[in-house]
Amino acid sequence: MSDTPVKQQNTTAYYGQAVAAFVVALGAVTLGILYMDADPWVRAFLGIGVLYLVTSAFTLAKVIRDRQEAGQIVSRVDQARLEKLLAEHDPFQKL
Repeated sequence: MSDTPVKQQNTTAYYGQAVAAFVVALGAVTLGILYMDADPWVRAFLGIGVLYLVTSAFTLAKVIRDRQEAGQIVSRVDQARLEKLLAEHDPFQKL
């Protein structure tokens, strides 16, 4: 009685919506920085800050995903060991 893990996959619409939201948000922040009434060095500082925030967000998402995948692998190994022990166990064997 082993449950095969179902691979969860996002729909194309969800993926498209996520990409569109990212592009719109990044574009809006970029336009806001470009048209801000401030010195060029202030706009450059904000631009670098936004780029750093975006790359940090991608890194954080990757680390969280990698940790979740590692946990799933350990869980599968533990499940396989348990199934093997249960298959080999004979409850009627005398000790």
